Amino acid sequence: MTLAPEAGLRTEYPFTLPRGFVDERGVLHRDGVMRLATARDEIATQTDPRVRQNPAYLTVLLLERTLTRLGSLAVVDSLVVECLFASDLAFLQDLYRRINQSGHTEVDVTCPRCRHDFAVDVAGDAPGGS
Repeated sequence: MTLAPEAGLRTEYPFTLPRGFVDERGVLHRDGVMRLATARDEIATQTDPRVRQNPAYLTVLLLERTLTRLGSLAVVDSLVVECLFASDLAFLQDLYRRINQSGHTEVDVTCPRCRHDFAVDVAGDAPGGS
């Protein structure tokens, strides 16, 4: 059963990877979309035998389930996630935490020169984002 999201509820978050995934043809994929995780995502990954053997594999499975697009790849599977550069994996782990715990991808920052406070979208989907 799939329910339509409530008006104003954001469930998908575009991002740009710091480095990008290079596929077997040498094509670089940097832009993608991550969706909010569901309880099923969290529960199903906990019981996966690969996670029981290696708890660190939980991250790979959660990202595999919640990454809905990465560049022009037909599918984002565990092999794609396993082959990400470490900096991109760290970026996606942080993005996952931000959207599933805080509900947004913005961080509050202060300009070191003028001391002006403002928000920056760390997902990189806003103009001027990373």
